[in-house]
Amino acid sequence: MLLRSSAPPSALRLLPSVSAFAVLGLFSSFAMAQAVQPVSRIVTLSPSLTEAVCALGRCAQLVGTDRYSTWPNSVQVLPKVGGLEDAQIERIVTLRPNLVLLGPRSRAGERLQSLGVPVMTFDARTHADLKRMLLKLGDALGEPTRAAELVARIDAEMDAAAGRLPAALRGRTVYVEVGPAPTAASDKSFIGETVARLGLVNVVGGELGLFPKINPELLLRRPPDLIIGPRATLANLADRPGWSTLPAVRQQQLCLLDTERMDLLSRPGPRLGEAAQMLVECLKALPPR
Repeated sequence: MLLRSSAPPSALRLLPSVSAFAVLGLFSSFAMAQAVQPVSRIVTLSPSLTEAVCALGRCAQLVGTDRYSTWPNSVQVLPKVGGLEDAQIERIVTLRPNLVLLGPRSRAGERLQSLGVPVMTFDARTHADLKRMLLKLGDALGEPTRAAELVARIDAEMDAAAGRLPAALRGRTVYVEVGPAPTAASDKSFIGETVARLGLVNVVGGELGLFPKINPELLLRRPPDLIIGPRATLANLADRPGWSTLPAVRQQQLCLLDTERMDLLSRPGPRLGEAAQMLVECLKALPPR
């Protein structure tokens, strides 16, 4: 996980000491602003970060989110400030945040920092990254105990989900699709780690990247026992060249997820354990082979 932050030169005068912000490992614009006032107005530009803030008990401090944040329901009425590629800088500034939380590919960080807005950037690509992110964010929000409890709860939920997967399904191969083209979740992605934790074997290797666009012929060479993915893109699965012959398609071993369940699976946030439990429920409902 990467944590990046910087501050405008004028903010340096607010620093009481170097060691006070050693927990962040660098002089962040957030750390300097925190020396003056606690975090009370938060804007998030990633659904996972929105969910993390709320899971840490700080939903009431949110004053704006990206357009894709939908959970919990209470955040849907908050002002929306764009997305990954089109964050609305002026709108964010008018919300007067004293902390903006960004994902790794957001273009907004540098511009916000130049305007004196405190920023923290997180990159949660794996389960370990997610845990570190939650602990760092817990420290930043003054909720270290709650963050540690949340990390422990996620682990317990993952273990419980793995324990509920029928023995007959363990060791089966799986293909997880996350978008068109088609785009898959490899075994090195956080989704890949989730299915591995459940005892399944991903047919898409990490050498292709975390979320690679794959050649459809890959599945003909490595036919999976199970297919998981969005109903919207997998509805006509059998129409893809050669895919009608796949065992998972012929035997209807398909977990077709609606938008809400796909959002749950594809967000590396505090509901990771809930996502694992959702997958188990879907797999248990499949017809016997």
